Amino acid sequence: MTLIQGWVQAFLDAANSVAFTAFGVGTTWGEVAGFATGLLCVWLVARNHVLNWPVGVVSSGYYLLVFWTAGLFADSVLQLVYIALGLLGWWSWLHGGEQRTELPITRVTGYQWGVLVAAGTAGTLLMALVVRHATTSTVYWFDALTTVLSLLATWGQVRRKLESWWLWIAADLIYVPLYLSRDLALTAGLYLLFLGLCGYGLLAWWRLLAEQEKARSTRELVVERVA
Repeated sequence: MTLIQGWVQAFLDAANSVAFTAFGVGTTWGEVAGFATGLLCVWLVARNHVLNWPVGVVSSGYYLLVFWTAGLFADSVLQLVYIALGLLGWWSWLHGGEQRTELPITRVTGYQWGVLVAAGTAGTLLMALVVRHATTSTVYWFDALTTVLSLLATWGQVRRKLESWWLWIAADLIYVPLYLSRDLALTAGLYLLFLGLCGYGLLAWWRLLAEQEKARSTRELVVERVA
């Protein structure tokens, strides 16, 4: 075993070791770390802070391990997508606006909603079939639905869309009982906290969007008067 392999194995052993036991259910250090970084990530998103992306990448790394161990295979694969989207979102927020400026908060258009609904329906059906036949999951419908909702919400977050918060709220309402059914009590508690943060983030982004639109209207008025 090489030195790097030894470090990786030591990390995996530590992450999978039990940090504490509550109500007869053990919680690993990996779940504790995912909980802490995940909570920080969502709080930073609600604050409209770009550092949510690197923190989210770390959280996804921990939860990939946690979910795979718990038999939530679609959710574990989802973490790989989150890591890629986290890097994309980091760049997008900093340089995704006009002329590679900071990306502003915007609304989802009617056409985009149509695409999201169609993609979400097809994605859920396809994901459920794959998870059912390719894994040992017994909750493949819920696993697939939460996976697709989370992907759509993350797309909205990458593009700084206000409605991404509604998609996260829908996903979290399913995640809480799902994780409780898999003995992931700490993670279920985290997603319960996420619900509260989603409500806070939705209101905060709504106010920021109103401020953006007011500032844009003022600039357009000034330009019009100058012209």
